[in-house]
Amino acid sequence: MDFKKRKRIFNIAGGAVIVLWAVLIGLLVRKTAFRGNSEPVGTIQEGSGSVLSSQREWMEIFLKGKKVGYSVNTVTRLADNYLIQEDIFIRLSLLGQPNGIHTVTQSIVDHTFSLKNFRFKMISGMVSFQVTGKVEGSLMRLEFGGSPGKRSQVIRLSRPPVIGSALSYYFKGRNLAVGESFRFPIFDPSTMAQKEMRIKVVGREDVTIARVKHPAFRLETRMWGQPMTFWLDEKGTVLKEKGFMGFTLIKSSAANAPRNIEGGESDFYEMAAISVDKPLPRAKELTYLKLRIKGLQETGFDTTVLNTGRQRLNEGTVEIRRERVPAMPSYKLPFKDEMGAMGVYLRPEVNIESDDPAIVHKAQEIAGDAKDAVLVAKRLTAWVYSKLEKKPLVMVPSAAEVLKTRVGDCNEHAVLLTALLRAAGIPARVCVGIVYARNKFYYHAWTECFLGNWVSVDATINQVPADATHIKLVEGGLDKQVEIVRLMGRIALEVLDYKY
Repeated sequence: MDFKKRKRIFNIAGGAVIVLWAVLIGLLVRKTAFRGNSEPVGTIQEGSGSVLSSQREWMEIFLKGKKVGYSVNTVTRLADNYLIQEDIFIRLSLLGQPNGIHTVTQSIVDHTFSLKNFRFKMISGMVSFQVTGKVEGSLMRLEFGGSPGKRSQVIRLSRPPVIGSALSYYFKGRNLAVGESFRFPIFDPSTMAQKEMRIKVVGREDVTIARVKHPAFRLETRMWGQPMTFWLDEKGTVLKEKGFMGFTLIKSSAANAPRNIEGGESDFYEMAAISVDKPLPRAKELTYLKLRIKGLQETGFDTTVLNTGRQRLNEGTVEIRRERVPAMPSYKLPFKDEMGAMGVYLRPEVNIESDDPAIVHKAQEIAGDAKDAVLVAKRLTAWVYSKLEKKPLVMVPSAAEVLKTRVGDCNEHAVLLTALLRAAGIPARVCVGIVYARNKFYYHAWTECFLGNWVSVDATINQVPADATHIKLVEGGLDKQVEIVRLMGRIALEVLDYKY
């Protein structure tokens, strides 16, 4: 693929990575917090041989049979508590460019492995994201980023959580039986999502690692509609995990786990793309599109958003009509939220820091003296498009950080534009869905702003309004966006009609 084609694909396909990466760490490498309610978590007894001193376990990570990374999990006893740390390194190909991602999760848990506090950090190149959490009764108090600019959020928990990296210790010492099941309410710090997971012991089978057969229990579950399988030996040690998009973890050693990492031949963007039966010529000019979504009903995906605004869903067929931008705005800036319906789209939130002084100043600088919401929205969109370097990142985006770094994919474009619009007094929200390029639909992020009616705007490709191939699936933060995973690899698209 030549540079121009690769850049075009990046411009409209960059959004896949943050959703996929969040799912990868949430589903595959267990960046989750949970507690089973089939029975209380067993207390680690002296002499049981479970965790009396420091232990370290290594896993190799494979994608489509190619080694792409490794993880190491360490547990250390601290008086009545335990310190658990999990380090994960993965190298992926994004539009032909190698990307290394390193995550570190540290947690303090009590003798039942119930979570007391944690720190999660993701590092990709020169960019990093971190979140800390502390359990206080039925609440989880979260802080994002570092000083200055630290943001806080409180989440109510259904039960006291157990950190996901302690999963193997939950099962150690247990006498598993085929047919037994466990239910876990999950909290994922990378997406702030809470879901219930049921793990069932479905059988006994051998697992071969380095040509050695190990008797094992096979455990199965589904998260966001995607299957996951675990193989545990009779001591409860995880031998193998198989999860989302073909990622597999296999028990290893300190000598072998970090060696011979290939980075994967399959491009992560292309793996997530959805093929379509026929091409859409001059896609950026489309004002109307009609598609049949095959397999949608079987995914369990909430289709509410597919039947709102410019989209209409009827028995598996979706129609999208590009909005008209009002010739004259229905209000002067800033928007007066007299009915109280737009407050949530005007207020700052985690990673959309519309009250950050630098963002407020930049929004005022770009808007100038203009009070015309349509004009200001176009100015802000064009500014984000022209000032951000188009580069794929594997990171949870923060508008304040993006304004500093001026680099990123569609996620960074979307959160920065949304923050600038809110700072200018224009209600705005982040949307995630799919968009067309080169006979495929790619997962993508963009913005909607209220200009008398909601209008889709895409700062990654400077469209106001966005073309009709932008199909919104969810709106809101990562806790909402992760629901898209139900669709990945499970739906197909058929073009029924389109207009210019």
